Amino acid sequence: MITPSPLQPGLKIRIVSPAGKIAREHVIPAVEWLENAGYTVELGKHVFAEHYQFAGTDEQRLEDLQEALDDPDCAAIICSRGGYGTVRIIDELNFSNFIEYPKWLVGFSDITILHCCLNNYQIPSIHGAMPRYFFNDEGAPNENLTSLMQVLTENTASYEITSNEFNRQGKVKAELIGGNLSIVSSLQGTFYDLDTEGKILFLEDIDEFLYHTDRMIHQLKLSGKLDNLAGLIIGDFTDMKDNESPFGQSVHEIIADAVSDLTYPVCFGLPAGHDKLNLALMFGREWEMEVHEKGTILRLM
Repeated sequence: MITPSPLQPGLKIRIVSPAGKIAREHVIPAVEWLENAGYTVELGKHVFAEHYQFAGTDEQRLEDLQEALDDPDCAAIICSRGGYGTVRIIDELNFSNFIEYPKWLVGFSDITILHCCLNNYQIPSIHGAMPRYFFNDEGAPNENLTSLMQVLTENTASYEITSNEFNRQGKVKAELIGGNLSIVSSLQGTFYDLDTEGKILFLEDIDEFLYHTDRMIHQLKLSGKLDNLAGLIIGDFTDMKDNESPFGQSVHEIIADAVSDLTYPVCFGLPAGHDKLNLALMFGREWEMEVHEKGTILRLM
């Protein structure tokens, strides 16, 4: 595993938009905060471009992300937002310079495909807040930013999560992988498919029908992706939808049922994903996960 150096003031951060379009006012406050904290911030040429729902054409988004990947002076790449679209350019990206000069890549949601790709290249990445979610309504840094910067600058994290009725107790140390369930499930059979053997798998999602979620979880189960995990962490499943004829189970019930015949520890309710609190997670590195009667403790090792 090739781990980039901790991010320090004075280093360059690039912000790019590889997926959905984003308004300037959702990015500039993050730029100003980072610059005030001592970082040099460089925006991709097409960060605010628009092409239907995308942040520019495929060619424009590819150009910005490739330049950031290739830049030997860049210490971190922060994606401005998720949405949809990174899958349209992933096969055109060249990671050879990135592997030679590894840097942090930050994002979540649609950015899961980049996390999965980097995991196959054995380079850690960070599932965490993007500029759209860096600041609260009063313009001050929120806990999402605090969590992200701690992981970026100190490479440390420790979280305590309240108990959940669907938790399964146990204690493990293993590499953490995962991200958005819709993306993870869609990548099966591709180069970007995750190797889950002996890993702690984290999953979150947003705006999905319950039966879609059930189908995706069972797709992972049928493919063996859930069989030999070290542990499972369920983050936020936000704004979930049901049909007029109810599915009959909550998200937590769907997932708990799918893994009921397995024995590894399971944590439900980690505040990470699309809800207001989005704690940063470093993928590709070992975490200690201890699920006990009163809750769960997660520590980046």
